Order: sequence, then C-alpha cells, then structure tokens
Amino acid sequence: MSTLLEVSGVSVTFDGFRAINNLSFQIGKAELRAIIGPNGAGKTTFMDIVTGKTKPDEGRVLWGEKSVSLLKMSEAKIAQAGIGRKFQKPTVFEDQSVQDNLMMALKKNRSPMSVLFFRATDADMDQVADLATQIGLGDQLYRKSGELSHGQKQWLEIGMLLAQDPRLLLVDEPAAGMTLAEREQTTSILVEAAKTRAVVVVEHDMEFVRRLNCKVTVLHEGSVLAEGSLDHVTANQDVIDVYLGR
Repeated sequence: MSTLLEVSGVSVTFDGFRAINNLSFQIGKAELRAIIGPNGAGKTTFMDIVTGKTKPDEGRVLWGEKSVSLLKMSEAKIAQAGIGRKFQKPTVFEDQSVQDNLMMALKKNRSPMSVLFFRATDADMDQVADLATQIGLGDQLYRKSGELSHGQKQWLEIGMLLAQDPRLLLVDEPAAGMTLAEREQTTSILVEAAKTRAVVVVEHDMEFVRRLNCKVTVLHEGSVLAEGSLDHVTANQDVIDVYLGR
C-alpha cells in the first residue's frame, strides 16, 4: 500500500503541556481510518497539524508521492494540495439551496473575474446532481440548506468537501447528534468516499466506529497507544485502562 500521508516523530507543546508527543501515523491512498481516544488525547491537535493550523515543534509531515513537507505550507496551500477537513459543527450557506452550496464548492478557477462571471455548465450541473445523490440529498437539490435536518446539513458539508475532490478527508465526530438512520447513511457516505481517497474519522461513538469496519488508531497523551481492528484495540489492556474503562 503506498502511503499518502506520513507523520513521523511529531511533538507540539502549548504552554508547557505536551499535546502531541512523538506521534507517528500513516495512511494509504484509498483507506478509511478511525481515530479514537479520551478527551485531551491529541485528536484535534493532530488534525490541526495536518491542515497547517498548528505548526509542531519537531517531526515531519510528508504528503503524496513526492513526500512533500506540509510543514512549510500555509493552510490554504495545504487545502489546495488536496486535504479537506470537516469540523463538528456544519457550516453551510443556510440561505442558499443544496444545489448552490455544492456548486460553490466545485473545484474551479477561483480568480475574482472567473467567480464574477461564473456560469454553470451542463457538466457542472451533472456533477452537482451526482454529488447530491452520493450524499443522500438527490431529492433535496432545490431546498434551502437552512431547512435541512442536522444530519442532512452534515452530509451537505461532506458533499461540499467532496466537490473539491480532496485526496484526504478529515472528518470530526460526524455521528454526533444524528438519528440512527442518519448515522447509517453517514457510514455509507464515508465508506464509499474511502474507495477513491483517504478518509480519517475522529469519533467518540464506538458503535459508529464499529460500523465503519476499518483500522482504528487509539491516541493517548498525544501518541499512538494501539492500532488495528476495533476488536484488536478494544481487547488491549492499556486501551481499556485509559479509555474504555472510564
């Protein structure tokens, strides 16, 4: 399996607190991975480092076939390189339709003139319709996004990230606040997306992680405590002690 992202020996300290401690992590080009761990384990900081929001004190973060260092790149450049991130709270344009939200997110030339004179082509319309179907909103294209349920807004935001065709998708607690049916649909969206790109899901909900049926990385105190299938890591005594036993 060829590696898409490789994090090695990364540490970062905030005001004397070591949020990430000699962390190493890698993921392949079309792989689904869940990251679990107690609060304060470093899950969010890990995503901040990969997306350029936080610069580590030491270590390497290498990206793609040419092993380019992400540490020298700005957040915007990292996003352009193909790393998309979805935060816990969905941010969609509530007054715009589902179709408009997806259209705005399409990977296009973003110069001011091109945005000003943008006219959607038939191919753009088809792509947006396909994306909407992929995220379970094919019949909601013309609805205002503000009218969608919490779960549907989450799907729309995942769709907006997929519209940019990222090679790595980082998703933070997608199952939070969802109904059972919505969680099942979210599982399907993420599993499908991971067939053609890398998808990392940070999640607290063990049932949701079990449904993803993928390799799991357990973080504790800023480093990897265990890695493997969910059954493998949940049988690990260290994991039980620091996380599951709580």
